[in-house]
Amino acid sequence: MANFVLVAGARLGSWAWDEVTPLLCTSGHGAHPLTLSGLAEKRAAPAGQRTHVRDIVDEVESRDLRDVVLVGHSYAGIPVGQAAERIGDRLTRVVFVDSCVPADGESFVSALPDGGASVSASIAENGGFWPLVAAPHYAGQGLTDEQIARIVAGSTPHPGATLTEPAVLARPLGSLPATYVRCLLAGAELDDDVAALLTGENWRLVDLDTGHWPMFSQPAELARVLIAATP
Repeated sequence: MANFVLVAGARLGSWAWDEVTPLLCTSGHGAHPLTLSGLAEKRAAPAGQRTHVRDIVDEVESRDLRDVVLVGHSYAGIPVGQAAERIGDRLTRVVFVDSCVPADGESFVSALPDGGASVSASIAENGGFWPLVAAPHYAGQGLTDEQIARIVAGSTPHPGATLTEPAVLARPLGSLPATYVRCLLAGAELDDDVAALLTGENWRLVDLDTGHWPMFSQPAELARVLIAATP
């Protein structure tokens, strides 16, 4: 049995995994969807990048979880990748779901084409938060109108410091056992850093023929991929 710790991307909370969690549990695994500080029901909590790493580590340690598979979607790949090296032999694997991956000394925004200038400006203009996006942002990603409405209704502004503070890695990310899930509707071309990591012996690639939010568009298929990532 694996214990999946599930962390959704920007603006989302643990509720994003509602259709995936029961599928993992009925297969005999533990499922622990996590809301990061500053989001959803924890929206009042101040948060930076280190806070989000600590949220994940605390979830594992406070529950005394073993055989842990950390799952990071989109933005959450950055804190999940850092937390993975901090939980020691509790870790079985990391699964990055169409996500960013951390680089030592780099932030979420620093990897953007403009160096993060537009996102940083948006954060400054919106009281320190990355603002919500409207329904058209989710078009073309394999989502129904109902699924898009659910995402929009459940989202909360994302704490900006988590996007601008740099990641801290003690060792190369390629040393972690990892699966990268590429969602083809979001773009078949991998980022250079992900492509380089996939050349190593510890990383493998799985494709899903859906968009960037597979926990909504293809929960059963995503659950199968997660289960297959366990030893």
